[in-house]
Amino acid sequence: MTIAQALIAAGAMGLARLDAQLLLLQAIGRAPQDRGWLLAHDRDELDEARQGQFMALCRRRLGGEPLAYIAGRCEFFGLALHVDARVLVPRADTETLVEWALELLPAGAGGHVIDLGTGSGAIALAIKANRPQATVIATDQSTAALQVAAENARELDLDLQLRQASWLDGVEERFDLIVSNPPYIAAGDPHLPALQHEPLRALESGPDGLRDLRSIIAQAPARLAAGGWLLLEHGYDQAEAVRRLLAQAGFRQVQSRRDLGGIERCSGGQWLELG
Repeated sequence: MTIAQALIAAGAMGLARLDAQLLLLQAIGRAPQDRGWLLAHDRDELDEARQGQFMALCRRRLGGEPLAYIAGRCEFFGLALHVDARVLVPRADTETLVEWALELLPAGAGGHVIDLGTGSGAIALAIKANRPQATVIATDQSTAALQVAAENARELDLDLQLRQASWLDGVEERFDLIVSNPPYIAAGDPHLPALQHEPLRALESGPDGLRDLRSIIAQAPARLAAGGWLLLEHGYDQAEAVRRLLAQAGFRQVQSRRDLGGIERCSGGQWLELG
């Protein structure tokens, strides 16, 4: 079987061409950026071992497993992160939250930041990489998730303080910035089955998807410095509800930011007095 024939076979199985190319590159030990190499070598023969490996990877993808889990890597905000089934796959939409956070943290200045429910550490590490003088703490209730975040911090040589906690429970410091991408999908949402390979605890959040957002908004004032900000990612249709919760809790300058698709993806507000 040649490279061209392998890609045709994957297409016949129902696999998208881009997915097939990336999986074939993985099977033959080349970088994901080498798609052009496949075109230049489409008549090269694959040995039986690589054919078998490629077909096994294709079956995993057709079973719904995310590409990032199969590859074991994912890029987020310019950082190469290790990811597996212990954590959610970081989404490009979440970069909107990081961009907003960096706007609030002047370059070259310090700042005390905490990322709640850090998972792979993607948000916290992106902030630390771009604001090295800031102190960045990351929490997660999952020991397994914290292990992934710690591995990523080591590989990137970034000083990230990791703590096991449910949101802000047991956290005593005050912060200039609290950020979080918490679970926000409603129980019974029809999209959940398509996410079966990712940890449910990091996705589902009660009957209306707002349970964890409510908890964070309620806890945050006591942990924010005067003038500090709380920034939250949420679902595509939750911006109005989250803005309302922030305003009811006493936050000022409540607003939302849109992702690249034009969807209100993040909402936040400023806390003006010590809680």
